[in-house]
Amino acid sequence: MKAAVRSKYGLPGDLSVKELEMPTPKDDEVLIKVYAATVNRSDCHVISGRPFVMRLFTGIFKPRSSITGSDFAGQIEAVGSTVRSFKAGDKIMGFGGGFGCGSHAQYFTMPETKAAKTIIMMPGSITYDEAAACLEGAYYAASVILGLKPAAGQKALVFGATGAIGSSYVQFLKYYGVYITAVCSGENSELVRSLGADKIIDYKTADFTKDNEKYDFVFDAIGRSSFFRCKRLLKKKGIYTSSGGAENLLLILITPVFGGKKVVFPSPKSVKACLSFIKDLIEKGNFKPVIDRKYPLDKIAEAYTYVATGQKIGNVVITMGV
Repeated sequence: MKAAVRSKYGLPGDLSVKELEMPTPKDDEVLIKVYAATVNRSDCHVISGRPFVMRLFTGIFKPRSSITGSDFAGQIEAVGSTVRSFKAGDKIMGFGGGFGCGSHAQYFTMPETKAAKTIIMMPGSITYDEAAACLEGAYYAASVILGLKPAAGQKALVFGATGAIGSSYVQFLKYYGVYITAVCSGENSELVRSLGADKIIDYKTADFTKDNEKYDFVFDAIGRSSFFRCKRLLKKKGIYTSSGGAENLLLILITPVFGGKKVVFPSPKSVKACLSFIKDLIEKGNFKPVIDRKYPLDKIAEAYTYVATGQKIGNVVITMGV
């Protein structure tokens, strides 16, 4: 089988696609045949080993796992003798976590205990490529949305509305009946409106932090703003949440004490619960993944290089050619 392999933290060029022996599942494991995965922000952090704190989970001096990849769509190829939750032939999609699960390979194994918490059956209405694009970014957005529980009639601003997380925020908020202002590049306004945005601010021509509307929520989907820059946009008890920014970690503890505008990062919801939420919206016609580019596994280093530019629209999919 083919797999994307690296032996050290570094750049996309340190990845190489190699022929490896196909793994054999242990008694308590499932063997997954991967048809599609994505290269995403989580993967970029894993390959670079930055921020350094993540190495507490991935290996201090060198990666514990040589094969990259955090999400996947495919099928169960085989199961161990004690496995009861899955059977060979099941069409599945899953998110193995932000620190990776080795899914940038044509086959990989996973313990049933983990698989039962991170894998769901694919909706019958989508392809493997589309299923892969419904995972990492959509999971992060769903986890926040399910924690905040927005209601119809509220207002939200989404900064970075064209990314994997941002495009998911827009669709989830629209499902709940929230009025959405999307901040994105003007050339992508038609796409973002089609996802459900009510108002567009082109960040290239206007400073979104000077918008005159007041919002119940401000979602920074790309981690490039701050609470203090966005505070004036919030209603009296408005909530700001971001996918990045070290200063926000401290503000999560401090701002709720004062009872007004605050920074919130809801505790992560179970992967299975979030993926089930996403699947339900897919089946209802309320969620459609955005795919920017597709690369074959042999070109995965190019995919990483592109994702690292921060310019991708939605998701970058890796096709495994199995």
